[in-house]
Amino acid sequence: MSRIESVETDAGEARVTWHAARRARLVLGLGHGAGGGIEARDLQAVARGLTADGVTVALVEQPWRVAGKKVAPAPKTLDAGWRGIWPVLAKSGLPVVAGGRSAGARVACRTAVELGAVGVLALSFPLHPPGRPEKSRADELLGAGVPTLVVQGGNDPFGKPAEFPEGAYELVEVPYGDHGFAVPKRAGISESETLRVITDAVRDWVRGLRE
Repeated sequence: MSRIESVETDAGEARVTWHAARRARLVLGLGHGAGGGIEARDLQAVARGLTADGVTVALVEQPWRVAGKKVAPAPKTLDAGWRGIWPVLAKSGLPVVAGGRSAGARVACRTAVELGAVGVLALSFPLHPPGRPEKSRADELLGAGVPTLVVQGGNDPFGKPAEFPEGAYELVEVPYGDHGFAVPKRAGISESETLRVITDAVRDWVRGLRE
């Protein structure tokens, strides 16, 4: 069962879809990317897969998405929306992991220390624009300042796993996956297997945070 909550922020009205664990020990807040919403396959898989493990998952829709706009605003506006949502994520008093896919992962990295996140989950971190490796965003990832897990598709045009710099974070590769974790049929890996790689990686990492 999920529950939807509207939240007023300095960037406009945001929306949180809660997937509550029965005996929650941690909250995982996940924002979406600049090209889609919380319906992304990886976000939905994590929301379905983690609640049984004592993790309440909050899928966060940024104000621009709630307003029906098609183009994401500047990073500072995304950060403002996330800051406005944070008190709702933290209101239970449980530890909160900040996370998201693509642009949402960047937001989580930029604000983690400021907001008191206990960790960052970066799904499909956009290390650089496609074909523009010189436009690196590695400083955002390396500057997260808290335990961080990157889950990255092996063929992500925004940054393949081998392109990532060394740093104080963990990286799990999703074989053959693109930026949306889609895998070509010739790879012989089903979508359910791909999503299992993602959810298992997140589950194992979260368990490590709680130990």
